[in-house]
Amino acid sequence: MKNIVTVTMCMVLSQSLFAQKIFNITSDKLKQNVPVLVQEPKDYQSSKSYPLVFMLHGYSENYGQWNKTTDLKKLATDYQMILVCPEGFVNYYMNSPIMKDFKYEDFFFKELVPKMDKKYNIDNKNVFITGLSMGGYGALSLFIKHPDFFNTAASTSGALEIDHENFKEISLKFFESERMTNDLEMTLGNHKKNDWNKFSISSLLERNKDFTKGFFIDCGTEDPLLPNTLKIKKLALSKKLPIRFSIAPGEHNNEYWAKSIEYHFVYFKQHLKTE
Repeated sequence: MKNIVTVTMCMVLSQSLFAQKIFNITSDKLKQNVPVLVQEPKDYQSSKSYPLVFMLHGYSENYGQWNKTTDLKKLATDYQMILVCPEGFVNYYMNSPIMKDFKYEDFFFKELVPKMDKKYNIDNKNVFITGLSMGGYGALSLFIKHPDFFNTAASTSGALEIDHENFKEISLKFFESERMTNDLEMTLGNHKKNDWNKFSISSLLERNKDFTKGFFIDCGTEDPLLPNTLKIKKLALSKKLPIRFSIAPGEHNNEYWAKSIEYHFVYFKQHLKTE
């Protein structure tokens, strides 16, 4: 019997032309409900096809983070794109190798994407993905593993390298606990028995030899995750990938992301395919 995914619109945040909706997806791949915020352009027309942008949130946040960080209504309208912000939990948007009821990559492509296709008239040549911090990792990992599905991708302040000691240090800095590494152990298993590095973006780029697409990466100069972005920049350039790279003054916070996300949309607009 085929899996059945039920999608229920549970809330309309705005009845104006700036339609913003939240859907609940009852997921068979995650065994739980997954809220998804969708922002339509101001003058949305159901008969017109639109580019789609998935926007992934960071660790310790939720599907509403981008809505609090930037003006989604303005982005959707200015760039004439539909924006989709799914709940990502704390598991880095991956299929857990040890949690049988947490297969996020499967949820994304087998449940979330089909429901967006059913609800909206999507321009399938122009599907983009971006994210901040943990979401930056999710965006690039899904893009590298599924390059034919996405036009291109971007990451801001990405937690791109799955390194236990680095994440432990960052967790102690931001949360005064080891919650980040504890959550990753729940997702990936004990780091001493399981190789976390094989999930890093650098490892994915090395393994996917046929990957030739470009992407956009940026980070703030005062961000503790800057070394992650610099490492991926160096590796991507050594592989002659046509990446776009930016660093600017800023920390690992909403103030930086509110500025950086605009550049992602400029980059996406520049890469729109018309045929």
